[in-house]
Amino acid sequence: MTRIATPALLFTAAASPVLAHPGAHLHPHDGANWLTIVAALGVIAIAGRMVLTRVKGRK
Repeated sequence: MTRIATPALLFTAAASPVLAHPGAHLHPHDGANWLTIVAALGVIAIAGRMVLTRVKGRK
């Protein structure tokens, strides 16, 4: 339980100042662009690693 509660508490404490101010802030749907790019780069990296492993295995 502590493993889940501690990060949740830290996240809440870190997010509270952002939620409290009236100025500009990042909405969850605004993060979709970079999240898609990061996910695509992750897939490309994994695929590249698989190709390298296969090529090295043939030698």
